[in-house]
Amino acid sequence: MIDRYSRQIIFPGIGEEGQRKLGDGCVVIIGCGALGTIIATSLVRAGVGKVRIIDRDFIEYHNLQRQVLFDEDDILNGLPKAIAAERHLKRVNSSVEIEGIVADVNYTNIERFVRGADIILDGLDNFETRLLINDVSLKHKIPWVYGGAISSFGMTMTIIPGETPCFRCFSPASTGRGTVLTCDTAGVISPIPFIIGSLQTAEAIKILVGAGELNRQLICIDVWTGSFDRLETAPRHDCPACQGTYEFLDGRFGVRATSLCGQNSVQVLNPKIERLSFKELEAHLKMVGKVTYNEFMLHFDVDGREMVIFPDGRAIVKNTTDESLARGLYAKYIGT
Repeated sequence: MIDRYSRQIIFPGIGEEGQRKLGDGCVVIIGCGALGTIIATSLVRAGVGKVRIIDRDFIEYHNLQRQVLFDEDDILNGLPKAIAAERHLKRVNSSVEIEGIVADVNYTNIERFVRGADIILDGLDNFETRLLINDVSLKHKIPWVYGGAISSFGMTMTIIPGETPCFRCFSPASTGRGTVLTCDTAGVISPIPFIIGSLQTAEAIKILVGAGELNRQLICIDVWTGSFDRLETAPRHDCPACQGTYEFLDGRFGVRATSLCGQNSVQVLNPKIERLSFKELEAHLKMVGKVTYNEFMLHFDVDGREMVIFPDGRAIVKNTTDESLARGLYAKYIGT
């Protein structure tokens, strides 16, 4: 297997010892969209020993423009992103332990998902879950690499608990719900997640091999204008997370319904539900609408709306950004 990694072993920053450390490493990638697929395929090809990929979503045609692990067959087969990623990556490198988990990352499960991780990688499209990652990172002293990409613009920063400012330090308006750009409103072109995801991957490799040349600044890139900036950040003396108050991990700002980037859809989460029986759900839903399902998800069409329901009780209501409407449909057809 040494031949497989020979080109990165001869790189002075890695070497044979670094390659062994990569093989012993465990990374958790939260979110498997454009950023997550770039990160996952790069780290699996680099020989990281264990890669855990967590994503709540399924694949649609508009994903194929920038999400490199998926193809049209995955859509026809109705595969969730985490499962499709796991299957593709196992064919890339059978020596890596790859675990795809279909789940919504929230305050009730994130500590379980990151257990044993050497580093957490951000492949997300929403602000709240990043603040949750930040909390769990600081609490358990796990480094994480923030990354975001939208339109032609992206940002990334490496966060080392106890050494660097945390994500909340440079995002003080963390509990606000003001208007922000999304894939729906601003679009996204593929070069920017490729670049940001690659920078995140490089940081992960450096952390795993113990290199000292980590990025401790906020990097901002616009591929359309050709700008590349490094911004200095500093710890905030009034940052709750740095002071050990983990408000998002404690569920104080838990989101039950949220619009999904680029999908004109709303996800509804009911933490009270641990597991649904699709067979039982299909039995009563088929009386009011069209129902199809496999082991991963159930599709339900009713009243001109499509709902995608997952075994953990989550539902994605498509063709709306009205969270109140989505919660109402959930209560009506799935229950509370």
